[in-house]
Amino acid sequence: MAASNPLIGIGLHAIGGISASTCYTPAQKLHQWSWGTFWLVQATFAWLIMPIVIGYLTVPEFFTILANAPQKALWGAFILGSVYGFGGMSFGLSIKHIGYSLTYTIAIGISAVLGTIIPLLYFGGLVEYFNKPGGTIVFTGMIISVIGVGLCGWAGFKKEKDLAGYKSNKSEFNMLTGLILAIVAGVLSGVFNVSLEFGKPIADMAAAKGAGQFEGNAKMIVSTAGCYLVNLVWFLVLGIRQKTLKEFTNKFGLTGKTLTRNYLLSAFAGSLWFMQFFFYGMGHVNMGNFQYASWVLHMSMLIFFSYIVGVVMKEWKSVKPGTYTTLITALFVLILSFFITTVGSLIGEGIIKFGAGN
Repeated sequence: MAASNPLIGIGLHAIGGISASTCYTPAQKLHQWSWGTFWLVQATFAWLIMPIVIGYLTVPEFFTILANAPQKALWGAFILGSVYGFGGMSFGLSIKHIGYSLTYTIAIGISAVLGTIIPLLYFGGLVEYFNKPGGTIVFTGMIISVIGVGLCGWAGFKKEKDLAGYKSNKSEFNMLTGLILAIVAGVLSGVFNVSLEFGKPIADMAAAKGAGQFEGNAKMIVSTAGCYLVNLVWFLVLGIRQKTLKEFTNKFGLTGKTLTRNYLLSAFAGSLWFMQFFFYGMGHVNMGNFQYASWVLHMSMLIFFSYIVGVVMKEWKSVKPGTYTTLITALFVLILSFFITTVGSLIGEGIIKFGAGN
């Protein structure tokens, strides 16, 4: 078992959060490509190429481990990964109806809670985890994190209300439809963490082979392969129906330079998506006794940095002062939650001594 250090783990989760919050920005630079075309290329890199390449480079006997993996872990992770595949589609459609900020906060906020609690309920150990040294402090940090996520959502609602121009397209804006889709996306995103937990025996096999902090890369391809299969079939059928598959070639009218640029940007977007879970895997190992807190911590980091990116890109430039104050308060609450979770985790690992109990 790899040595753990929650302080390093939280830092790695932060890097993963940065990768996740920026993974779709390359799509803004594409020329004459539909969303489906971009999605297929980025998905191929995010859920197939990168997991295989990184897994092969970091896990000893990678393919042997997969070939000998327990069938229950293999198929459980794959099927649940397939379920998560529909979550990504719902996420994209939700953005179309209620915008990026609302979709991101609602969906990821739900994912943060369900992705943490469901594995503990299914696999057992919910009460035991919180009774460990530092457990009460970590639990407090998780609750404060959820409050911070809620405040981010409130700031998002206020922003959309402030920016009247956003609602100028009445045919697109549909709060009820978008909210339902965001909830579906959040629930299915939480299922992805359950998929990763199902793959734990595969990670344990990698650890036994000396993979160390990279053990999670052995199980990642199983979960992402299920997700990729669903998206591949869906968007290929959609591409045939909408006649957009020709965008993959220069017969669509794109120059070779533009076409190459589109491929590279889409591949970069997919690679960024994968890197969030590359760092998630290492961060998860380093959380030690509080690995269960990894998901809510990672999702909170993701939301935190996505709002930071939004501020840097001046997406909040025209909002009212009260809305901006709500945003800053929400980000401060998230920072506080990160600090409290860190302290509790360090106590749980014995790195910090804090009285006799929690």
